[in-house]
Amino acid sequence: MPDAPRGSLGYEEILGEVRRLSPLIAKRSEEIEQLRRLPEDLVESLRAAGVFRAAMPAEWGGSDLTSMEQIAIIEEASRADTSLGWCVMIGMDSGIYAGFLRPDVARRMYPSLDMVTAGQVRPGARAHVVEGGYRLEGTWRFGSGCTHADVIAGGSLVFRDGEQVKDERGRPVWRVVLLPRDQVEIIDNWYTTGLAGSGSCDYRAEGVFVPEEHTFTFDQPLDDRPINRHPDAILRKMPGVPLGAARAALDYVHEIAEKRVDRASGTGWRDSPRARRTVAQCELNLAAARTLVYSSVEDVWARLVANEPVRPQERAIAALARYNAFRTARDIASDLYDLVGGDSIYSQRTPLDRRLRDLTTICQHVVGQDLILDWSGELLLGGMPDTPFI
Repeated sequence: MPDAPRGSLGYEEILGEVRRLSPLIAKRSEEIEQLRRLPEDLVESLRAAGVFRAAMPAEWGGSDLTSMEQIAIIEEASRADTSLGWCVMIGMDSGIYAGFLRPDVARRMYPSLDMVTAGQVRPGARAHVVEGGYRLEGTWRFGSGCTHADVIAGGSLVFRDGEQVKDERGRPVWRVVLLPRDQVEIIDNWYTTGLAGSGSCDYRAEGVFVPEEHTFTFDQPLDDRPINRHPDAILRKMPGVPLGAARAALDYVHEIAEKRVDRASGTGWRDSPRARRTVAQCELNLAAARTLVYSSVEDVWARLVANEPVRPQERAIAALARYNAFRTARDIASDLYDLVGGDSIYSQRTPLDRRLRDLTTICQHVVGQDLILDWSGELLLGGMPDTPFI
C-alpha cells in the first residue's frame, strides 16, 4: 500500500533538515570513504529528511520541487560530503523516473515516496523482446548509489530475434528498465581515489524478465509536470554537487586563514598578496559558475512551466553551465590545495585532499568532459548533436 504523506515537506523544510544533518555528515566523511558506500543509518536519516521525495508528484504527497530547489539541496548536502551529495543527487531521480511510467504502474513501483532509485541510464545491457516485456542480459558500470537503492535503473539496447532494433532514423532503440534491487547482482568493485563513498559499483542482470510497463524512453513522459517536459531532467540538478564541494573547500580555507602564514614570505595570509589573490579569485570563479548554473536552469524552467520548447541556445548554455561548474570546482580545489601547501596531502589534517580527489573523479562524468563543448558548439551553430547529454 502507498505510504501516507508525512505532512507537507517543502523546499525550506527539506533544506533545513539537510543543514541540521550536515555537521554529523561532515564528521563521518572518513567513515563514508572507508566504507565505500553510505552508512545505512545516514541513508535512513536522508529518507526522513525528505531528500528522496524531492521530485515526487505533489498529488502523491511528494515535494515536487523545482530544478533550482533541487540544486540548492544538493549543494548543501555536498558541502557536508561530496559522495553523499552525489548519492542525494542520484536518489532524487525516483520522482523523475515515476513520471515516465503509467501512474498506476509508478505507484506500485514506488509505494513509498522516500524510495531511492539508482543506476546507469546509458545502455549497458541488451533487452531482448519477449512476450510481455524484455529479457535482460548484460552488465552496467557506475551504478552510483546502487548499494542502498530500492529500485535499479539500467539503460538497455533493444534486440528482437537476435537483431538490434533501430528507429525510423536508423538509430539503435534505447530503453531504460526499472527493476527491484533484489533482481540485480551488485559487483563489489568500487575502489577509487575519489567519490569513494558513493558505492558506484557495477551491476548485472542475466536472464531477468522486466515487464514492458516497467521500461521507458526519456522522450515520452507520461505526466505533464514541468520537470519532465525536456529530456535533460536528470542532468539539470547535477551542478549542485561540484558547487557544494567547492564551497566547502573555500569554507575550510576561510576557517584557517587567521592562523596561516605564507610559506614563501613568512607573511600572514591577510597580508600576503598570494593568499589574498588566490582566495579572491576562487570566490569570484565560484560565484560566476554558480550564477551561470542558476540563471541557465531558471531560463529552461521558465520554458517548461510555460510548456514552450526549450530553445537551442538555452539548451547549449545550460549544458555549458554544468560543464563549467564541474571544471571550475575542480580548479578551485586545486588552487586551494596549492595555497595550503604540504598540509593538504594529509587527509587527517585537512579536507582538501578528499575534495580534490572527489572533484577530479566527478569531472570524468560526461557532463564534465570536453565533448560538451563540441556538442554545445554544434547546437549553437545550428546543428543537432545526437546525444542525450545536451
